[in-house]
Amino acid sequence: MSYQKRSKDQLAARVAQDIHEGATVNLGIGMPTLVANHIPASREVLLHSENGILGMGPAPAAGEEDYDLINAGKQPVTLLKGGSYFHHADSFAMMRGGHLDICVLGAFQVSATGDLANWHTGEKDAIPAVGGAMDLAVGAKQTWVMMDLLTKAGASKVVSACTYPLTGIACVKRIYSDLATLACTPQGLRLIDKVDGLELAELEQLLGLPIGL
Repeated sequence: MSYQKRSKDQLAARVAQDIHEGATVNLGIGMPTLVANHIPASREVLLHSENGILGMGPAPAAGEEDYDLINAGKQPVTLLKGGSYFHHADSFAMMRGGHLDICVLGAFQVSATGDLANWHTGEKDAIPAVGGAMDLAVGAKQTWVMMDLLTKAGASKVVSACTYPLTGIACVKRIYSDLATLACTPQGLRLIDKVDGLELAELEQLLGLPIGL
């Protein structure tokens, strides 16, 4: 059967669907920032940015950008009523102190048991960029990864064991991808959902890994 990948906005909406009422959430640089645009206005969610914002809103309308109000990826954002901004040392204290319910990060690789590699590919010409990823990965109550399931070369980013330098060990609880949503458990991968038309056997073949139900 044929299937269609989730677009970046569809994937962001899928992640936003699972963020519960009252959650304090950090959105990482890259695709995860799109999640802010898909949280329903009726749902109270506190968005945190590691450069020192709590109560971040969606992206501003064109022409209304304020470049003194940006997220960790230097993108202009909005501040919801009651939101605040503060020194990044206080922001990292929130991250390290277990005050975040969820963080959503990008990744180069995730192992079936939840090991995370997202700061360096180990290649000589690559620029390492750990940022606050290590603090977030182990400090948040839940770490979710949002990424394309395959590399541009067609290799799976979900692996039995990471070959890139690790950011955190057994920290990822869920993988939200353009083809499927997967849970990482001590026993391996478990399927949460997949795009219509994609058979489980085909998904297992793409990953080269077994997936439980």
